[in-house]
Amino acid sequence: MTDPLPVDVTVLAAQHIRKADEWWRVNRTAVPNAVRQEVEKTFMLIARQPRVGSRAHDVRLSGVQRILLPTIKYYLYYRVLTEPGRIEVVPLWHRRRGTGPPI
Repeated sequence: MTDPLPVDVTVLAAQHIRKADEWWRVNRTAVPNAVRQEVEKTFMLIARQPRVGSRAHDVRLSGVQRILLPTIKYYLYYRVLTEPGRIEVVPLWHRRRGTGPPI
C-alpha cells in the first residue's frame, strides 16, 4: 500500500468550501456539519485513491477530475499532480449552478 498523497486546497476552493459551509450551517440546521464532514471524508479518499473521481468535462483546466459528495450534492474538483506527487483541490461546485466551475 502506498502512502496517501498530500491534499492542497487552492484559494478558490477554500473560498467555495467556506461559503458552502456557512450557508449549510444557516440553512440546514439538522446537519450543520455536513459540508465539513463530507469534504474531510473526500479528502481522505482522494489522498489514498486519487483516480477515484471521474474526468471533468465542464472545465478548461486539463487533468481535472470530480467526485460527488452525496450528502450535500456538491462536486469536489481536483487534479493529481506528479511533481511532487500531490492532490490539488480546485473548486467545490454545486451541481445546480447550471454551468461548470470557473477553472
